[in-house]
Amino acid sequence: MDQPKVTLPDIEAQIGEWLRDKSGSGNEALIAEMIRTIVKLAGDGTSRGDLKILNRALKELRHAFKVFARYSSVRKVSIFGSTHIQESDPYYHLAKQLADRLAQEGLMVITGAGPGIMQADHEGAGRDSSFGVNIRLPAAQQANPFIKDDAKLMSFHFFFTRKLMFVKEADAVVIFPGGFGTHDELTESLTLAQTGKSQIVPIILMDLPDRQYWSQWERFVREAMLTRGYISGKEFSFFKIMDNCDAAVGEIETFYRNFHSYRFVKQDLVIRLNHPPAPGLIDTLNQSFGDVLTKGKIRQTEPLADETDDQGTLHLPRLSVPFNRQDFARLREMIDVINLEG
Repeated sequence: MDQPKVTLPDIEAQIGEWLRDKSGSGNEALIAEMIRTIVKLAGDGTSRGDLKILNRALKELRHAFKVFARYSSVRKVSIFGSTHIQESDPYYHLAKQLADRLAQEGLMVITGAGPGIMQADHEGAGRDSSFGVNIRLPAAQQANPFIKDDAKLMSFHFFFTRKLMFVKEADAVVIFPGGFGTHDELTESLTLAQTGKSQIVPIILMDLPDRQYWSQWERFVREAMLTRGYISGKEFSFFKIMDNCDAAVGEIETFYRNFHSYRFVKQDLVIRLNHPPAPGLIDTLNQSFGDVLTKGKIRQTEPLADETDDQGTLHLPRLSVPFNRQDFARLREMIDVINLEG
C-alpha cells in the first residue's frame, strides 16, 4: 500500500507542533520560518556550492551567538588595527594600554586573534575580558598566545559572518592605524552608522600624539569627499580622533552616561535611558532637533506593546521620537545632548 504523499504544509504543521512541544521560548514562529526557508531550498534547485555557503555561515553564526550570549549584559568594544605592528612599536603599547584601561572599567574587548594590534589588545585586556574573532586565511593565521585555546576564541571562514559579529556585539569601535583590512572595517562602521543599518556607537580613531595617520586620512576625506558633496559635514560627528587612552575610555563612558540603547517600533524611534529625563530635556530636544522629526514631537513614553520581547530593558525610562530615519548624524548629535543634559 502506497504511503500518503507528505506535502510542504504537512511538514510546516509538524515543525510548528514540534517547536511548541520542545521550545517554549516565545521564538517558535521565527525558528519555524527559518526551518521552512531551509526546507524550501530543497525544491528550489539550489546548487551544492550555494548550500555549502549557507550551511557554513549558519554554523558559524550559531556558534558565535552561543559564545556571546553568556556576556550579553557586558558592554564590549571592537578594536581594529594592523597585524604588522611589532611588539616594540609605540602603537602596540598604546593598544595594550587602552585595552587594559577598558578592562579596568568593566568593558570587554573584541578583536581578531592574530598578531599586531590584535595581540596587543588581548595582552592588555587579559583573557577574561577578551574575545578572539579569528579569520581562516589560505596562509593560516594562528591565534596569538594571549587568546589561544580560550573558550571565547572563534574562527570564521567568511569575512561577512566575522564582520557581522564585530558590528552586532560592539558598544563602541576603536580603530588604530592599519592597511586595507583596517580601512575596510572603518568604512563599514561609518557606512552602517550613516545608513542606520547598525546601532550608533562611538567610533574612535586612535593615534599617537606625534603621529598624523588619522589627521591625514581626515584631510583626504574633507578635501576629496566633502568638497565634492559625496558626504555632508554633519557626518563628521560619527567619529573622533584621539591620542589619549583616558580620553577614549571617557568618550565611551560618556556616551552611555544616560543613553542606553534604541530600537525602531513601527514608525517611531524609541530611545531607552538609564535615568529619567531631566527637567527641560525633552523641550530642548524638540527645539534643537525639529529638523529630523516627521509628525508630532519627542515625548516620554512607557514601554510599547511591541517591546515586550526585550524584557531586559522594560524597566528603563524611554523617549518616543518621530525620527525621519534618514539623518543619523543628527541622531548621533541628539545622543550627545541626552548625555549632556539628561
